[in-house]
Amino acid sequence: MSDLSSAKPMPAAHEHLSYATRRRMKGSLLTGTMYACAAFTVLLLAGLLGYIFFRGLPAISWELLSTKPSILKDTIGILPNLLNTLYVILLTLVIALPLGVGAAVYLTEYATNRKFTQIIEFATETLAGIPSIIYGLVGMLVFVRLFGFGTSLLSGSLTLVIMILPTIIRTTQESLKTVPQSFREGALGLGATKWYMIRTIILPSSMSGIVTGCILSIGRIVGESAALLFTAGTGTLITQNLLEAYARDGGTLSVALYIYAGERAEFEVAFAIAAILLIVVFLLNIAAKLAQKHFTQNTQ
Repeated sequence: MSDLSSAKPMPAAHEHLSYATRRRMKGSLLTGTMYACAAFTVLLLAGLLGYIFFRGLPAISWELLSTKPSILKDTIGILPNLLNTLYVILLTLVIALPLGVGAAVYLTEYATNRKFTQIIEFATETLAGIPSIIYGLVGMLVFVRLFGFGTSLLSGSLTLVIMILPTIIRTTQESLKTVPQSFREGALGLGATKWYMIRTIILPSSMSGIVTGCILSIGRIVGESAALLFTAGTGTLITQNLLEAYARDGGTLSVALYIYAGERAEFEVAFAIAAILLIVVFLLNIAAKLAQKHFTQNTQ
């Protein structure tokens, strides 16, 4: 009996050891899979960027950047497309950022009807998943025809405003929710008004989320072509002033990329435009980060 009683715990210990070994093996397998997926993603991104820069950078020249396309002079230039891209980014963000941030602040700080807030959040999530070609058709029907703006950069910018509003609203709203409730209670307890509390405490504390939404929006604006083909057009004229530019049709860099690659089969120029697009997005993201840092330092 003593031998049997002393031998009983051994299977349990063996089973416990086997279970711990299986857990370690499973953990190691999951960790290895995670690192493998991360490495594959990084390599895929590096390979894609490397190939674009390898094909595109040699084709970039000062003539390409500083001239406009001309059949008579037999030149291929993208200066009008580069300017049109910057014009569209400027007007779209000037309109969309205040609307998006304001809507997120209202939904997070002022709205008391939870059902209404859930409906708005569901609507913004749904709008974020709609294909851009649908936005282009709606923009053509509403801004180009109904409002009479015609095929112009203004119509294209207003269409892009509707496209990026859900992104700005959701990212800003999630960032506002991360601000501790004690910040709000402390400010209100010291006698601050709600708007003063939002302006001086809540918004600066959630600036990272706002900048993230801005960066995501810039990426979508720069990369959009389907919606702009219906609303902004493909013009390559260089206007004398900014107001005249928004009243005319104009093709952005992404539209020019589609035309050179899909219709003219001039792939060297297309790769050059792709490399320029990546550089423009990179510079704009750096500018957004610097603006965030400057604003955060001034509000502290």
